Amino acid sequence: MKKPELLMPAGSLDILKTVITYGADAVYLGGEMLSLRAKAKNFTMPEIKEGIRFAHEHGAKVYVAANIFAHNWDLKAAMKFFLLLNNYQPDALIISDPGLFTLAQSLVPNIPVHISTQANNTNYGTYLFWHKQGVKRVVAARELSIEELKEIKANIPDDMEIEAFVHGAMCISYSGRCLISNFLTGRDANQGACTHPCRWKYHLVEETRPGEYMPVFEDQHGTYLYNSKDLCMIDHIPELVDAGISSFKVEGRMKTALYAATVARAYRAAIDDYAEDPETYYKKLPWYRDEVGKCTTREFCTGFYFERPGAEAQIYDSNTYSKEWTYLGTIEEQEGRPFLLQKNKFSVGEEVEVMRPDGSNLPAEVKGLVTESGEAVESAPHPGQKLFIDLGIPLMPYDILRKKA
Repeated sequence: MKKPELLMPAGSLDILKTVITYGADAVYLGGEMLSLRAKAKNFTMPEIKEGIRFAHEHGAKVYVAANIFAHNWDLKAAMKFFLLLNNYQPDALIISDPGLFTLAQSLVPNIPVHISTQANNTNYGTYLFWHKQGVKRVVAARELSIEELKEIKANIPDDMEIEAFVHGAMCISYSGRCLISNFLTGRDANQGACTHPCRWKYHLVEETRPGEYMPVFEDQHGTYLYNSKDLCMIDHIPELVDAGISSFKVEGRMKTALYAATVARAYRAAIDDYAEDPETYYKKLPWYRDEVGKCTTREFCTGFYFERPGAEAQIYDSNTYSKEWTYLGTIEEQEGRPFLLQKNKFSVGEEVEVMRPDGSNLPAEVKGLVTESGEAVESAPHPGQKLFIDLGIPLMPYDILRKKA
């Protein structure tokens, strides 16, 4: 089999480097304009340049999202952005808006364009349309089943690729094209400013019957009416491969390095194991499941792949995440000494786990913590503090420290 690409999100330059180290074949990121994650840290132009350099040096690719639905005032900014990107040669632009697509074709024809899921790509006729425009990859709408994807694959040219989401948060609106945020808060989800009102608690009351709550609700306290479970297809790599999907995409440009590295490592192992020996993949399913559960997530479902989601795909009683492990930091090195920029509190004497790119997880005890000024401390209560750490075992750059929540 031809291995599908593992495509991971990168919300920052540090996370880009981490996910590539943990197995990503490609990353997608947003610049400071035109991206549908305006609240993410996003990348400055120098960071995009460095990210592309690092990725290419490590045999990976970088796709830059320019997937907003543009208004008139966005077009001049888009022209400037595309011309600047042309200096760094990303491997593709991710675009949904026909106006931005036309601009990119005329200004930077040497940069391939991938059509975003925002463009509602639900049938092979749409794929054939984009192929005639010179596009070689289209991101499938999340509303498609495995059987629909197979049919699309059977009806498009061999040189055209299907990219599909396999893991991460599900949007309640059609292919992510949501109006609720704009209506309730004036912040446009289609311009990257979504306030995620699908995760809020709601009551439903008929206008002429104030105080009478509709029986769909769990109780008198309301419900999280639009709160979908997260997508997880780690158990279904064979079906995804059989459907002809070329790129397995993970959602999550707002997520931590722990989330991104954990998911990348699990899917990397699953893809490689299945390609080498399907029996190995089936035997290791408990490990993959356990690993993807070690990062902060909601409950999991399989989205639209096997059936239309019903009530079982929603979480009605809360909007909280499941958090079994806490991210402490990622190891860096200064003059041969391992250090981390601490993310959450931990103390000398605590048991932690060292997560490594090779798939190993090493238990360890925190034996010592030293600040940048040379002061030995018993605990690290302040996020962002630079700490030299002694775990009694050798530590390498990109090792991730985590502890049981």
